[in-house]
Amino acid sequence: MQPLNQDKQNAFAQERRINVIQGTTYVTDDSQVVLTTVLGSCVACCLYDPFAKVGGMNHFLLSEPRAGMVRDSAEAERYGLYAMELLVNDMLKHGATRGRMRAHLYGGANLHSGMQAIGTSNASFARKFLDDDGIQLSHSHLGGTSARRVDFRAALGQARCRVVDSEVPVEVRRPAIAAAKIGEVELF
Repeated sequence: MQPLNQDKQNAFAQERRINVIQGTTYVTDDSQVVLTTVLGSCVACCLYDPFAKVGGMNHFLLSEPRAGMVRDSAEAERYGLYAMELLVNDMLKHGATRGRMRAHLYGGANLHSGMQAIGTSNASFARKFLDDDGIQLSHSHLGGTSARRVDFRAALGQARCRVVDSEVPVEVRRPAIAAAKIGEVELF
């Protein structure tokens, strides 16, 4: 393994990671900010405007509420419709335009067989929203049965998606070490 050159060391030292959790949205024009999230059935939309050099990410839990389900803004934040509108509007406030925006979609997994396909519903909603809004989808990594970790350097439009291993790690049992008798010294 080669050591990092000075430029890369400086870039890593200056990098600021912001975790975008369920029901939140973050928009930035800072090239040192990396937005990150972990997704199962949830979907994250990453938007980027290459001219304005601004980008953002949201993370929503469910696609759309049923009639009468949302009583306040705190509940609305977990739904795709609210999250997508908020992300687009925040991008516009930072100088982006709809026609220049490029989107990446991640998540939408169906983690448990036999249960409602929430991930599929979330992914379908996000694709339809972008299409209806005239925002170009340039990349997607949706569906499947595994969780994902997404890192997005928003102001540069650079994204990385890694599948999270769903296997439970095997516990390694180590033999117990007998305690030293009182008055004895154990050297190691």
